[in-house]
Parts: sequence; C-alpha cells; structure tokens
Amino acid sequence: MTNAQGGSMLVEPNTHNALHRPKFGALLHSEPNNDDDNFQYNPHNTHRNYTDSSNDVSPNSMSPWNYPNHSASPLNKSPWVLPASPAVNPFHHHQDDLPGNSLIGSLVREEGHIYSLAVSGDLLYTGSDSKNIRVWKHLKDYTGFKSSSGLVKTIIIAGGKIFTGHQDGKIRVWKVSSKNPSKHKRVGSLPTFKEYMKCSINPKNYVEVRRNRNAVKVKHFDAVSTLSLDKEEGLLYSGSWDKTVKVWRVADFKCLESINAHDDAVNAVVAMSGGCVLTGSADGTVKMWRRVSDEKGKKVKHVLDRVLLKQENAVTALAVNRAGTVLYCGSSDGIVNFWERDEKFGFTHVGVLRGHKQAVLCLAVAGNLLFSGSADKKVCVWKRDESGFHTCHSVLTGHVGPVKCIAVEEDQAQPEKPRDEKGDQRWIVYTGSLDKSVKVWRVSEQSPELSTFQTWVTPGPFTT
Repeated sequence: MTNAQGGSMLVEPNTHNALHRPKFGALLHSEPNNDDDNFQYNPHNTHRNYTDSSNDVSPNSMSPWNYPNHSASPLNKSPWVLPASPAVNPFHHHQDDLPGNSLIGSLVREEGHIYSLAVSGDLLYTGSDSKNIRVWKHLKDYTGFKSSSGLVKTIIIAGGKIFTGHQDGKIRVWKVSSKNPSKHKRVGSLPTFKEYMKCSINPKNYVEVRRNRNAVKVKHFDAVSTLSLDKEEGLLYSGSWDKTVKVWRVADFKCLESINAHDDAVNAVVAMSGGCVLTGSADGTVKMWRRVSDEKGKKVKHVLDRVLLKQENAVTALAVNRAGTVLYCGSSDGIVNFWERDEKFGFTHVGVLRGHKQAVLCLAVAGNLLFSGSADKKVCVWKRDESGFHTCHSVLTGHVGPVKCIAVEEDQAQPEKPRDEKGDQRWIVYTGSLDKSVKVWRVSEQSPELSTFQTWVTPGPFTT
C-alpha cells in the first residue's frame, strides 16, 4: 500500500525460507549503477552483478516484496500493512497530529543520484553524482555548493567543518560563511598541498599502486568510499578503493598514517572509543585495529588486533550502536551479520539478519533500531530487545532505485512529557537512493505493536 509520497511501511508475515547467497565474485564492491533491474557498476572495468543467479527459482520469488504497487497484492488487505498517512512537516505541526510511523515526504532535485547524507542540527546535506552538495532546511531546498570533480560518496561533519569524500580520491573540506549562513566555502583538502609537495620530494614516501605506477602514500589514488570520526582524539579516518585506510588529524589536516588495510576496496570504516577502529572490505573481511603510541607517546600507529569475519561475499557496510556494544555488518549477499562486545573488549559473533534479496548498501543505528538499506530498494527496520534478540520491526518501501545511504536523528517534535513504561522513542530517518530522491520518515520504536513480526535471525560460526 502506498501513500501520497510514493512510500509505504509494511511488516512481512512469517516465513522460514532462507535467502540464497550469490556466487563467489558476484559482487566485490558496493557500487551499483543506475539500472533498476540489474544493478551493476564498473570501478575497475570489471562488471559485477547484484542479482543472484538463483533468484528465478528462489522461494523468495513469491515474496510480497515482488508485487508492484499497482498489482493485486495479497498485502492490500493484510493487517500487516500500516495505513497511509498524508505528508506532514515535523517542524510546523502540532505533535498530537503526527502518526507514530509515517512517510513525511520526498526531497527531489533533478541533478543526480544520491550517494551520501549527513545531518547537522536542522540542516541535511546530500551528496550526488552531479558533484553537488545540496543543503536542505526544514525539508526545503536551502542552498548548495559544488566540487570541481568527483561524485560525492561520503559526507561527515565535525568541528564546524564539512568533510566530503569523492570518486576522484580527494577529501575536500568546507565551512559555512560567518557572514552568510547559506554560503559554504572550500577551506582546504586532504592532504594539504603543502604536505603533499613535502612528501613527494622523498622517494621513501612513494608506494607502488599498480605495475609501473607509484603514488605518494599520503594521498588516496582511488575513490574515497567512507569517512569516520573519532571525536575524542580529533582523528578522521578515510577508507578508499585503493585498499588503504588513512588517519588524519582534524586540527591541522595532517596525515598521521596510511594503513594497508585490505586486499581489495575498503567500503566501510567505523572509529570507536578506546582506540578501536573497524574496517570492512570487498575482500570479504571485517578487521579490528588498535591504536597504539610509541614509547614517547607521540607517534600514533594502528596494529591489526583480529579478523572478525572472513567470507566470500563483499562487506559493504558497517555500523555500531552508540554504546559501542553491538556491531553490524552488511554484505553483498543481502545478509547482516552482528556481534556483541565481550568482557575482553572483543566482539563475539551472535547471528545474522536475513531480510533483503540483494546487497545491503548502508546501515544506521539509532536507539534500539537498526536500519538496513539495500539494492532491492527496501529499508528493513530491525528492533533489538534487552536480551539481544532482533525482530523485523517494519519495512520502508517507496524508492524505485537502490537505497545507498541512511541518516538518522532524534525526533525533536516528541512530547516533553515523561515517556511511558515501554520507553517510546521516535526518530527522523533520511534515506537516499539512486532514484535521485531522499525520502524522510518518522519511525517509532514502539509502533507498530504486532505479535506476528518476522524474525530473520540465524546464528552462524563466522568469527575467526
């Protein structure tokens, strides 16, 4: 069932059919193209496909997800389909008028597919393949700024600065004008020109990136796919398709270290408190790194602590809850693995969540909820209870292209009265897609309350 904004929220009825994993090599990176039916991309002149070759005979071919919106879907009369709601603006409506779960609206500007999102206060930043960064305020187009080259693959905001990672391997730094808040100006790039020139003089600072080609190690020579910030230490981590992770000091933009992290493209990096950094790659591994200092306490270095996951399918996304106690990993086979922190500050694999038919492209955690966006155009909302058990809370539908990025913030329009015994919490969820749109949702942790939620949790010995 769809509403006026072209979206719906549904909860799938129970089924025990498992999803098929794609064959080895079906997808090694995390970048689909613009085709709605067969999402491919070509980062290194090699075509790889999101579609499972066994999909035609899969029991999931009978899933309600496969019904188009206009078809005679059995879900049209199902109690699992939530009623559609009109478009509402959370910034201008009275709280009592707002439904628990709803699609607030869609943000569309015909200038490219949405690859990245970031929220800062009442501003939403969106990056696209048009090289533009649009800024939205109260769900309206507010302003924007543009880079000279490279689609915007990742955005992060820290210390009043906006860091953007691009397809051309550059990290650009922007700042809001003090005279005009609608103006953004570029204040630098990583590495700085001065540092790059200084390092390029010394032959020891060059690394071989491919046959007969060397590059200065302080600069990414392939797409910057992910950024993560350690606020406590003032460190920015960047992951790239060049297989490296670089560590930057936010205060002066200095590159402190370049880590040869993986054997294939780095698709996700998550910095945690206590000097722990997690990386996920197209080589199918999730690695845990520890930050250590030399005897003088000056030089910072990261050492490999352990490999949490090693599989055939590419790792495409990572996310950690705010407490740093639960780690989630999305893969190209549509599965989400998750771990819980143990007493030794390590992670123990607990199980997997099966809710998508194609690659998981993005993850976000808010409160007790996990949001997983996929190339199958859906966003699954998972709820974790106090015992660590996960259920499929709801499914957000409405995008007509792969869901590439998710950003979540607390719903500021929540009533100021004490929360009930069930601890109701509501979130504003932004989902960006390769259909050139951003959809904005309101999701409550307590709604809907049905006893027939689908549970896709399967334990598995993936930890090595």
